[in-house]
Amino acid sequence: MFIKELELINFRNYLNLKIEFSKGLNVLYGQNAQGKTNVLEAINFISSLRSHRTNKDRELIKWGKNKAYIKAHLNKSLGDFTVEVLIPEMSKKEAKLNGIKLSRASEVIGNVNTVIFSPEDLRLLKDGPDVRRRFIDNELNQIKPRYHYYLSLYNKVLLERNNLLKKGIDRSLLDVYDQQLAEYGSFLIFNRIEFIKKLSIICKLLHRKITNGKEELIIKYKGDILDGDINSIKERLYSLYKNSIDEDIKKGYTSKGPQRDDIEVYINGVDAKHYASQGQQRTAALSLKLSEIEIIKGEKGEYPILLLDDVMSELDLQRQKYLLDSLKDVQIILTITSLNDLEKFNISRKKIFEVSNGNIEIKEF
Repeated sequence: MFIKELELINFRNYLNLKIEFSKGLNVLYGQNAQGKTNVLEAINFISSLRSHRTNKDRELIKWGKNKAYIKAHLNKSLGDFTVEVLIPEMSKKEAKLNGIKLSRASEVIGNVNTVIFSPEDLRLLKDGPDVRRRFIDNELNQIKPRYHYYLSLYNKVLLERNNLLKKGIDRSLLDVYDQQLAEYGSFLIFNRIEFIKKLSIICKLLHRKITNGKEELIIKYKGDILDGDINSIKERLYSLYKNSIDEDIKKGYTSKGPQRDDIEVYINGVDAKHYASQGQQRTAALSLKLSEIEIIKGEKGEYPILLLDDVMSELDLQRQKYLLDSLKDVQIILTITSLNDLEKFNISRKKIFEVSNGNIEIKEF
């Protein structure tokens, strides 16, 4: 998969932008706060319908405007297609696929596959479990069409259950919530377990290559339920909710379930979060992000678009070379502050864009 053209209207600092990309490496360079990351954010947004930088869609709309618009022309093995997303300030997002309006904007998820890698992702191991859950959920949203739907339902019911726990207990209503959470949560847990199995295998092999065989990376799923089919997970999850009612009443929130799950990462048998060096943690994070690419390729039959947001300066030269050399079949859109960073690599297929104050120009290099 690759993106051929992107059009932005009133998105962040872009009033009206059209940019054509190459199938290989695309480099956006310029000083900070000029709009480089905004381009990557827009491409990632049509993939996930959410920003990797903010939870507030209105922040995506140019100051003084009341809506933003994104349109992308893309290509898959089956042919060209277009995705459009309208982001109004005061109402729900709208999406079109090949010019046809979708009944729910979320139906567009899964049509465009991206992997975004930013300096924040290098803290994937160090940060809290919510960051690692989001990593899993973002991936599954792309490769499992129903996952986003079940995740949304689970979070909605979870919020209602937590509100009930805080306000006062109606145990009959609580049981209804527990049944619904078990139904939706079992789907999430089952797919997360299967995903981690695949991720662990691919990540282990990639990490060996990156570290020249010096490090062994092991990934494990951490949660209340670690195995089983959907039906058995559903039964066990329902029992967990029922058995934790007294504890949940005291705490005022739901203490069991997939909203508490995490992944554990070990390097040479040692817990990477607490005992690995910063360099080891960054290399492990790189292995995780590269594994995302391979999993999407395996599930979808073609590579996703890779968005590298100012991440090259955070990696040493060896990791930079490995990253670019191993992804020659992947469309890459990369942001950097200086073209000097490209002189270290012998890359033939590339297109260079200079970004300055919301304006983009093609440059020779």
